This record gives sequence, C-alpha cells and structure tokens, in this order.
Amino acid sequence: MQKHGKQTWVFSTPPKLIDGAAVAGPDEGKGPLAHDFDLLYADLWAGEKSFELAEKKMMQDACDTVLKRNQDKPIDFFIAGDLLDQIISSSFTARELQVPYLGIFGACSTSMLGLALAAFLVDSGAAKYALAATSSHNNTAEKQFRYPNEYGAQKPPESQYTVSAAGAGLVAASGSGPRITGATMGKIVDMGISDPNNMGAAMAPAAADTIYQHFQDLQLTPDAYDLIITGDLGQVGHEITKELLQQKGIVLNDQQFVDCGLLIYDRETQPVFSGGSGCGCCASVLYGHFLKRLQRRELKKILVVATGALMSPLSYQQKETIPAIAHGVVLEG
Repeated sequence: MQKHGKQTWVFSTPPKLIDGAAVAGPDEGKGPLAHDFDLLYADLWAGEKSFELAEKKMMQDACDTVLKRNQDKPIDFFIAGDLLDQIISSSFTARELQVPYLGIFGACSTSMLGLALAAFLVDSGAAKYALAATSSHNNTAEKQFRYPNEYGAQKPPESQYTVSAAGAGLVAASGSGPRITGATMGKIVDMGISDPNNMGAAMAPAAADTIYQHFQDLQLTPDAYDLIITGDLGQVGHEITKELLQQKGIVLNDQQFVDCGLLIYDRETQPVFSGGSGCGCCASVLYGHFLKRLQRRELKKILVVATGALMSPLSYQQKETIPAIAHGVVLEG
C-alpha cells in the first residue's frame, strides 16, 4: 500500500471484493431495490423477541449468507460495527463467528471504514480473507438517538428514516470480483449542527471534504468515475454536498452523483422524509445493488463515500454539536 497526498491509500496489489450479501426489512422490501437483497424480513421483529435481537439477526444472516457461499475460504478477520451502544450487534455476531474480531465505530460511515480496513489488511499480507459487516434497525436507532417510534413523535421534513438492513462483504487477496484499488480516509468536520433530526446537514460537509481531498490526492476529476456514491445523506445532505463541492470547483450532475439513502426507498410513495440513513443503508445498497452492477459490468469504476455523525445520546443531551466524518473506497470492475 502507498499513501498518496494527505489522506488516500492506493493498494499496490488490489484486493478483491469476491462476494457480498445484503438483507433488509419490510420497508426496504417495498422500495425500488428490493430484488437486489438476498433476504427480506416480513416484519421488523425478524422472528426475535426484541428489536435489538432483530438487528443482530440481520447482521448474522448477512454474514452467514456470504460464508455459506464461501465455505472453502477461512476468514482471518471479522471487522464490524453498528449504531447501538458498545456495538453490541457486531460483538454478539462475532461471538457466533469465532474468528479474530476488530470492532469499529464510524456511525453511518462504518460500512466503508470496515471495507477500507479489510482491504488494508489483505493488501498488507496480514490477512488472506477479511469479512466486513455492519447493520442498522429503524426501531433501535430511533429509540437510542431520538424517540422510540412507539411514542409517535412528529419529525421535521429534513429528518431521515433509519434503514433496517445489514450488509457484509468478503475481501480476498485473489479471486473473482471488483478490485478495491484505493481508499480515502476522512477527518472530522463539524460545522456546528446540533439537531439530531438534521443528519444530512451535519454530514454533508464531511462528505464534500473527503470527496474533494480524494480528487486532490490522486489528481483526478469526476469523469474518472462512472458513479460517485454517498452513503446516507438524503435529499437535504445530497444537495448541500453538491453546493459545497461546486464552491471548490467540482461540479457533479445528478446522473453521476447518487445517494444510497435516495435509492433505497421510493420517496413518492414511502414516508421516509429526506431519505434513508443508518449503517445498513450504504452497506446493503453496495453489497446488494452496486456489487451486482459491477459484476454485470454495467459499471467500471465507482467511488463509494459513506458518512457518519459521531454523536451519542449523552453528547446530544449535553448540547454538543455533531462531529461528522466520511470515508471513501474505490471499486473497479
């Protein structure tokens, strides 16, 4: 691996994303990407006694789906994180997998943080196979960061709908699949937003910062990519990011610049406000939808940038602002 510029890794022997799986809840199953998921649940309980157990089951099912298709590939590391306190969905899944485990927290940026670290381990020779996973659940996230859905609290139009989904990707030193050729690791950007209902505005500056730095580090322009994909900015954050990049001289059109939070739901028929969010948003759309498009050679090269709001219930109660971060990964078919 070589470091280019300030924040970008370029992998000398690009690892491969040889497999991925995505599972999702009933609302995601009514969206336009439903046919790309490996498993859809009939309800948010997923057959469990609590929503927290349901989220753990989603991550477990995503990982098991990948592992069953790759039983001849021993996993060297499991890298995972989620939104719940002490990343319990990830740790309890790791308890079942019984392989070396790296627990990470990047809020909604966790999917690309995990994928970048998996590629780093494989490219360095520290691992031959690394499994990266993450999950989120609408009812668990709303309960922890805002209000339990059962309270029926009204939401402003700029709020986002936490995706109930999980995704897992298997990274290998060799094999068939898109190459992971680089990653730009983000830094904290905090523009003073403190409203936990306005995640798009809080995360947009971090997305713009990482995308801009990626182009600077590699001396690239947007036309180097078929698509530039953000994780879960929703409509508000998506528009702000475009404006911030335009101020820096980077102009992205709506055909090239897309957001997983806008793709996973039909905002005309589903009450998701500004769009989707949550760790499972970017993970499920990448490992479910975009991985298939890369495998079908509909796409040649994409930059996936997942964003995260690094707040906690305690920091919000103490009137802190919301630090945000974004990590980007380059995938080439």
